[in-house]
Amino acid sequence: MERHRPLVPGKITRRTVLSAALIGLTAKAERTIGGSFVNDAFPLGHRIRDHKTFPIPNHQVKLPVVIVGGGMAGLCAAWHLDKRGFRDFVILEMEPNPGGNSRWGENEISRYPWAAHYVPVPNKDAALSRELFEEFGVLKDGKWDERMLCFAPQERLFLHGRWQDGIEPELAATRRDHDQFKRFQTLILEARATGQFTIPMEKGAKVSPLDRLSATQWMDQNKFDSPYLRWYVDYSCRDDYGARAHETSAWAGIHYFASREPEDKGPLTWPEGNGWIVNRLAQKLGKYLRTDSPVFHIARDGGKLRVLTAKTEYVADTVIFAAPTFLAHYIIDGMPPADFVYSPWLTANLTLDRLPVEPGIEAAWDNVIFESPALGYVNAKHMGVQSVVDRTVWTYYWSLDNRQILLEKDWGYWKDAILNDLSRAHTDIRNCVSRIDMMRFGHAMARPVPGFLGSAGRQQWAAASGNVLFANSDLSGFSIFEEAQYRGVVAADRALKKMGKAGHGP
Repeated sequence: MERHRPLVPGKITRRTVLSAALIGLTAKAERTIGGSFVNDAFPLGHRIRDHKTFPIPNHQVKLPVVIVGGGMAGLCAAWHLDKRGFRDFVILEMEPNPGGNSRWGENEISRYPWAAHYVPVPNKDAALSRELFEEFGVLKDGKWDERMLCFAPQERLFLHGRWQDGIEPELAATRRDHDQFKRFQTLILEARATGQFTIPMEKGAKVSPLDRLSATQWMDQNKFDSPYLRWYVDYSCRDDYGARAHETSAWAGIHYFASREPEDKGPLTWPEGNGWIVNRLAQKLGKYLRTDSPVFHIARDGGKLRVLTAKTEYVADTVIFAAPTFLAHYIIDGMPPADFVYSPWLTANLTLDRLPVEPGIEAAWDNVIFESPALGYVNAKHMGVQSVVDRTVWTYYWSLDNRQILLEKDWGYWKDAILNDLSRAHTDIRNCVSRIDMMRFGHAMARPVPGFLGSAGRQQWAAASGNVLFANSDLSGFSIFEEAQYRGVVAADRALKKMGKAGHGP
């Protein structure tokens, strides 16, 4: 669920599913807190997985191209088709709102993200991202709109009982810890100089022996034993990949740090996170978008594809499958299972009627608690211009190992877990929160596990050139905006070429 990338090394944290310290310690005089699970789509997903009966469509539409999935990859595929003058297509999205991992919400206090909430300032050679941001006025004459660059302070860490500026642990770090951070950064700079750690990743990625190691094994080989550095790297892997360092390819772990040039500005962010981008794309592409349109079957019929939804059957020459790739096996005739490992996530939006009392360092946009099993929270009102903020919304992130626990435990269980975690840093949090709404992502993102980069399966899905083209960011192993945009545009360009249209690929 893409959260804030540091400008120098990464971050890490220990991730247990839930410890006794987090569960069961509810305050005796706790105020009443409302809330619920929202946008729960997994029952429908399980119906599709189990090949349950769906209504027979009573309407048929013939189109050259159908895009399945209205997340960032699907929207960017549509953006590319439309920009190239091709407009004979639809986007089918199962949810009431588009955006996928970039969906957003709003209450009387603020807009807020449900997952992805920022984009690092794109490098100068990031042509696709810069093209889109120029179109939406974020980049003009080579300059970024200052209102959309994250205001200071950007991030802080609760460590040893108090907050510090920045997420790289500093409090109580020894000379030896600092020396290891410096040596780590030297190795990252050397990796960046190879040109193999790029965004999009396909631009530079090569089969690498690093992909056969876990990030933890690489740390061991390089004698990195500083507990703070190991926490930092582990946090980074959980932050971007939903996986612990020992579950993450060393190549991917290094990519987290080596793929971007050091940047003084940024990241780009908005109160609703990347929902701001979704809104602009949806406004531009609304005529193509069909929400509440889950695709439950794609059947082959000669050279055509019959795309079935509950109301309409679409007959297409080409399908751009921008939904998570693992769904293809359950929906498309003849598709094998995808060998990706997916991370489950819980995100929550906490409505605060007042801010916690905390002397010391100023509240930041991104707030992390050292050795929390969760990933911290971002403040939706941080980008506002008001001088005094008394009410706000915090978006809280938790990557998990266990999908069953995510789906089986009730709202009250997760409410207590979240509040007990936050009470480590905010002792009065239960007297500040009036509502907690939660969203469960059973398959939030593909994990770049050891071997993912050189996986024949991943490469075959990414290179598909028939009349079903795959576009989800899980083909990269990184659920970030630029990878989703790239995959969507590549698939759209292949579709144009298949139809004899002039492509203009990334």
